[in-house]
Amino acid sequence: MMMYGGGMGSGWLLVALFWIALIALIIWLVVRLLPVKPSEPAAAEVSRPVAHSVAPSAEPALEILDRRLAAGELELDDYNTIRATILDGRGDAR
Repeated sequence: MMMYGGGMGSGWLLVALFWIALIALIIWLVVRLLPVKPSEPAAAEVSRPVAHSVAPSAEPALEILDRRLAAGELELDDYNTIRATILDGRGDAR
């Protein structure tokens, strides 16, 4: 006597593996796509010594200032005033 669905054999195992793989893929995608806010710094960052400079470089500030002048966000008088203030703060007279 044959049972209903007797030819299925190990097909249920393949279906179960498919669903496990699909759920694992969805979880992996969610973890990869959502931004993570680090609560603690990584061990490599904690053990790395921090280099302190005596006078921080003003070059990034001057580069930003130059970009703002080139973009038309600043007038030339404002640019010269801000640049002089940055260089005076550094003790530089370029």
